[in-house]
Amino acid sequence: MKFAISSVLALLTTAALTGAAALPFEARDVYVPPVTYPHAGTVWTVGQRHNVTWDNTNPPKSITNKIGRIMLRKDGFTTPVILQENFSILLGRIEVKVPWVEDGDDYQVVLFGDSGNFSPLFTIKGA
Repeated sequence: MKFAISSVLALLTTAALTGAAALPFEARDVYVPPVTYPHAGTVWTVGQRHNVTWDNTNPPKSITNKIGRIMLRKDGFTTPVILQENFSILLGRIEVKVPWVEDGDDYQVVLFGDSGNFSPLFTIKGA
C-alpha cells in the first residue's frame, strides 16, 4: 500500500512538473533617463511649483519599472522627502511643489524608476 501511495504521489508530481509551461522570457532593460531640469544655476523658492523634466527620448521597448518617484537630495544624501510618485517615467516631466526645507545650494532631485538619476546641484530658498 505504501508503495502504491508513493508511486501515485511521484507520478502526480512528475506530471505537474512536466505539464507546467515555462513563461516566455522577455528581455527587460534598465532605463536611465537623465534629469534636464532643475539644472545648475536653478533657484527654487519654497511653496512654488516646478516641472521636473528628464530626457525620455529612445526608451527601450521593455522597461523593468515604469513607475516613477521623485525624491529630494541634499548634501549628497537622499532625504525621505517625496516630491511626486506613481507616475509614468515615459512622461518626461512631472510637476512638484517645493517643500518647506532649509535654504541651500546643494539640493538635487532624484528620479527613480529603474534606477536613481540625480539632477545637477541647484538652490532652494525660503519663501
